[in-house]
Amino acid sequence: MKKTGLAFGGGAVLGAAHVGVIRALSELHISVSMVSGTSIGAFIAALYAFGKNWQEIRDIAFDLDWLDLSGLVLSEYGLLSNKKFGGIVTELLGHKNIEDALIPLSIVATDIGTGKKVVFSEGDVALAVMASSCIPGIFRPVDYFGALLVDGVLMENVPVSPLIESGAESIICVDLLAHHAYKKPENIIGLLLNAFYSTITNTTAIQIASVDLCISPDLSQFNLIDFNQVPDILDAGYDAALPALTSWLEREG
Repeated sequence: MKKTGLAFGGGAVLGAAHVGVIRALSELHISVSMVSGTSIGAFIAALYAFGKNWQEIRDIAFDLDWLDLSGLVLSEYGLLSNKKFGGIVTELLGHKNIEDALIPLSIVATDIGTGKKVVFSEGDVALAVMASSCIPGIFRPVDYFGALLVDGVLMENVPVSPLIESGAESIICVDLLAHHAYKKPENIIGLLLNAFYSTITNTTAIQIASVDLCISPDLSQFNLIDFNQVPDILDAGYDAALPALTSWLEREG
């Protein structure tokens, strides 16, 4: 059996679609050898790698609220702190290191001081998820041994390269933004998300060109920050993943 890698991309609330993909993987009995994630994809990847099933992750997603993840901290670097997000990861998984995961896990962040990609494959899982989902300008960067870490979206929104480097023989990725329809932002969070995601679409297409299967659900009717959409986004992820994975399985033989 080929070593299959799975990459979960960023996309704020659209990340609920990843849960639908995990549901389809479960129903088709597809086993994954390694998983990677960026931003909200890092959060879902961590839960999955540590053994949470799709129903458990669904329930977690239903309980989340964007503003629950952040406490207002005025600093020179951002409006909010997403420490609460790290707290949620610790609450769900315990104080765990990435290397404790049941499935090998990689999480992508950006060192905003050097403009370089940072790939976590060991160390505190809550800190890595927090760094990976730290949207610049909204959240204060995560201080990691003096480096200021922010959202991995700036480097690799659908993190395929860590899977290639880890020896994956077949790669499935989930691109949440392939069909994204940008809407007029209603607040600064919407404005900054639009700014970041609109700049990376072309780069993502190049970065994922070599994958065996890209699942890109049509999420154009949804926005990036409304948690009331989560159940419908989850269903859209499942509806896109099930036929795509079924065809992939047939090709893999």
